[in-house]
Amino acid sequence: MSTTRPYSPGERGPEPSGASGASEGAAPAVGATAGAAAPSVPTDGTPPSRGRQVRRLRLEGESGVVPLARDFTRQALYAWEWLPAATADRRAAAEDVLLVVSELVTNACLHAEGPEELRLTCDNKVIRVEVSDRGTGQPAPRTPHRAGRPGGHGMFIVQRLCLDWGVVRISGTPGKTVWAELGAPA
Repeated sequence: MSTTRPYSPGERGPEPSGASGASEGAAPAVGATAGAAAPSVPTDGTPPSRGRQVRRLRLEGESGVVPLARDFTRQALYAWEWLPAATADRRAAAEDVLLVVSELVTNACLHAEGPEELRLTCDNKVIRVEVSDRGTGQPAPRTPHRAGRPGGHGMFIVQRLCLDWGVVRISGTPGKTVWAELGAPA
C-alpha cells in the first residue's frame, strides 16, 4: 500500500537536509546534478545499464522520519528509473521497496532509539536498503506469526519481500545497521 502524495518527487525542490544522491565511483554528467536521473530509457523499456549508485539520508534528530524516508526513496526510484513504472510488475517492485523502507525505519523508531541514516544502493539488479541506528536489540520476525493480530509484522514483511536481509554490527561502536535487498523487476 502506498501513501499518495499531491506532487511528484521532482516537484518538491531540493532533497531534505542531510540527503546525498551522488553515485559512488562516478561523476555526474556535464550539466547534471548529483543523483539526477539519466536522460532517457531505451526504446525497449529496459533501464540503461549504470554502475552502482548510492543515496544517503541523515535521519538523526529529524521529525516525521518515516514519510521523509519514503519520499527520499521515491525520489531515488524516479532517478533510477524504477518509476514511473511501465508494467504492473515494475510498479509492484517499487512499492515493495517503499514498504521495506517504511518497515525498517519504523522498527528503528520503535525498538532502537530512532534511525540515524538511510542508505540506498542500486546496481540495476538489486536495491539494498540500510537503516543505521544506535539500538542494541536484534530484529527478528515474530514467531509464530499471527496475521490477525495488530503489530509485530514488520520483519515478517521484510523477510517475505526481500531476497535477503540481515544485521551488521561494528565492534566497539554502538548500534547496528539493518539491511535488506530486493531484486529489480524483470
